[in-house]
Amino acid sequence: MYSLQSLLQGVRDPKKVGREINKFIHTRGGRHSYNPDGIDIFDQDWDNLIILDACRYDIFAEIAELPGELEAKYSRGSATYNFIRANFANRQALDTVYVGANSWFLKLKEEINAEVHDFIDLQHLDKNVDWAHEELLAVTPETVTEAAIEADKKYPNKRLIIHYLQPHHPFIGSAGQENFIQQSSSLIDVIEASDVSDELLWQAYKENLEIVLPEVTNLLNTLPGKTVVTADHGEMLGDRHNYVPIRDYGHHKGIFNDATVKVPWLINETNDRKGIKSDPPVGTSSINMESVDEQLRNLGYKID
Repeated sequence: MYSLQSLLQGVRDPKKVGREINKFIHTRGGRHSYNPDGIDIFDQDWDNLIILDACRYDIFAEIAELPGELEAKYSRGSATYNFIRANFANRQALDTVYVGANSWFLKLKEEINAEVHDFIDLQHLDKNVDWAHEELLAVTPETVTEAAIEADKKYPNKRLIIHYLQPHHPFIGSAGQENFIQQSSSLIDVIEASDVSDELLWQAYKENLEIVLPEVTNLLNTLPGKTVVTADHGEMLGDRHNYVPIRDYGHHKGIFNDATVKVPWLINETNDRKGIKSDPPVGTSSINMESVDEQLRNLGYKID
């Protein structure tokens, strides 16, 4: 259960107190570890699931010009680690290959008893390969696309989850790089360090989405089967909370408002569906969890 003590920990920080009260209400006093109104992604019909990390429905609907039918759905998670726990816990998805620019699945898979046929970890590619933005250590959209196309060739009878990092910060567009101090920081820390307006924040966020969308178009034109474009969660960009209406930023565990859990669900179908089948998981080398933690910290996550 959620304790009163946790509500009082931020007594010197009114915004933190307000966030904790909102979290308490959203989770019904801690009874819900994830959004109970969110969908189970594995209950949905798709051959390829393209995930845009931290992509809000409203901005996607405004900017994205992709083929297919767009609707809104609600995610189970308000942050990637919630999304992974809520969708993968105690699941043996041996018909699925996960191409990931975010390593939370690796971080949690043993703890939550989860398995996929193969996880292609793009955060740990050879650093001599042009895999990431040189300074920000963010996996580029082009790298994800190339890996997804190779995975489809290698595993033609598997469902694909393709997890792009953008529009999640760090901001790799021109406005983002010029105005934000952002390496290894949460979005709140980035904003406080950079002293920027909400208007500039929205511009940098939209830039990140605009940068990744051409790569999504490439996959929609390349991958066979039924492809869905969605997000693991959204992002607060100065939005007010539902209950204690303070302005806030980022994506927080246990906050289930439209900014954080309302996500796009764009369906693009081809004539041919994949012949999906399960196979034993691909053997992988032992995971260096210190390296995984380091890469997640580079994205601003606080790792216990």
